[in-house]
Amino acid sequence: MNPEPEYREGLDELAGHYKSVLTLLGEDPEREGLQKTPLRVAKAMQVLTRGYTQDPHKVLTDALFAEKYNQMVIVKDIDFFSMCEHHMLPFYGKAHVAYIPNGYITGLSKIARVVDIFSHRLQVQERLTQQIKDCIQDTLKPLGVMVVVEAKHMCMQMRGIEKQNSITTTSDFSGAFNQAKTREEFMNLLRGESKRI
Repeated sequence: MNPEPEYREGLDELAGHYKSVLTLLGEDPEREGLQKTPLRVAKAMQVLTRGYTQDPHKVLTDALFAEKYNQMVIVKDIDFFSMCEHHMLPFYGKAHVAYIPNGYITGLSKIARVVDIFSHRLQVQERLTQQIKDCIQDTLKPLGVMVVVEAKHMCMQMRGIEKQNSITTTSDFSGAFNQAKTREEFMNLLRGESKRI
């Protein structure tokens, strides 16, 4: 069983606003099924936006190791969930991150933590992709970074155009990945076209 997370200041005030929202939607927030809903939603929103209180740069530097490895390191298929800042509906998918070390590496799980921190903020996919790349580039100072994010957006699935199977792909890169050959190697490895051991 997971312990109850620590909630931030303003939780009760946030719950009060959600109670007002229920009323404005035509519901009775005092009926049995909804009495605890405002607080539940407030807690959920604080969890879904916990990235505002976390420092992704510190996550990387807490597990920084000197290493003479200068080939591509890839962490792929990192599951993430985020909230679209336009409609506050979820978007979700996978992030794939590659970097080429320049004297230092970080713990592999820390790459996934960086994705987690930035995705737990109100986002657009394009900025999420860029923030992950910039954080790794600025903190590790590698020879290059590339990030590819693939996601489905509930704001497209549930409302508006209502297209259930569309996937949005974004990418950003720096340094050595400015070379088409390096980007191609990364994409081939993502698709599993490299030789397996």
